Amino acid sequence: MSENSSKRLHPHSAPSPVWRQTKTTFPMSVALLVFPDFMLVALGWALRHKLGFSREFFAGTERLVYFVLFPALLFQSILRTPITAGNAALLLQATAAVITAGVAMAWLAGLVLRPSSLGLASSAQCGYRFNTYIGLALSASLAGAQGQTVMALIVGFAVPMANLAAVYGLARHSGGNLLRELARNPLVISTVLGLACNLAGLQLPGPVDTVLARLGAAAIALGILCVGASLAWEGGKGYGSLIAWMLAVKLVALPAVALLVAHLLDLPPLEARMLLLFAALPTASAAYVLAMRMGGDGRMVAVLISLGTLFSAVTIPMWLLLAGRP
Repeated sequence: MSENSSKRLHPHSAPSPVWRQTKTTFPMSVALLVFPDFMLVALGWALRHKLGFSREFFAGTERLVYFVLFPALLFQSILRTPITAGNAALLLQATAAVITAGVAMAWLAGLVLRPSSLGLASSAQCGYRFNTYIGLALSASLAGAQGQTVMALIVGFAVPMANLAAVYGLARHSGGNLLRELARNPLVISTVLGLACNLAGLQLPGPVDTVLARLGAAAIALGILCVGASLAWEGGKGYGSLIAWMLAVKLVALPAVALLVAHLLDLPPLEARMLLLFAALPTASAAYVLAMRMGGDGRMVAVLISLGTLFSAVTIPMWLLLAGRP
């Protein structure tokens, strides 16, 4: 993507202040900007495990976020993003390359580790799926509305790819119907609708746009609280090497792939950093839901999600610092 096409994607925005910090203050700035969202994860864990909020309470909240609030946020973000073939082609290629690399490295565990088919089918999705709640929150903290717009576009491209791969892997193991699972996935539906309406040039009536904006505003905070509440540490017995493999793929190998892809495609600095942030995100909490619904090992996936979320509080700032300033 050229510099001019990057300006067309964000025509009236200036670089975020975080990327203009001095060399001395930059590391602390990144850490402080990432910290609040992981504090919300910790709060969600405390509410569930220390303050008596029930599993049913958070299960209902998670369903509300997954089926209503987050689809509203994703649909509106994609609809508002200026998308043309010229200014999005490289970002689409970069996103596809990262997802494809994640899928390949995750399933490579089958050849190297020889795990059970159930364990591999359940855990492979944790090597390339991403926690969109944390991604959109961090992108806004790091680069404002401009960064969140780029992240929404990356997510819009990535959701169908990642869900297709995840559902296919579990459907193949469980005998489920791939097309049926994709057709009823709310994130896939909202992404496809958002892209279709965007490319058709449609705009929402003012009141409808306001309703979606208010629903979307609630999605991130509640979603991150649910991430914290879902953290679990039991269920990984017998899967140590497989869990370590998927964590290494998601938190180490995939961000390195994103840096390489951004360099090879010569992405502008903001897009390159948002791609890196996207690749470094921990696994989506929805991976547990999908595993449970399709007959996978949900407890092992819950451990993977928990460890990945915990470790990403350290690895995300490290990758952002490694990328440096523009």
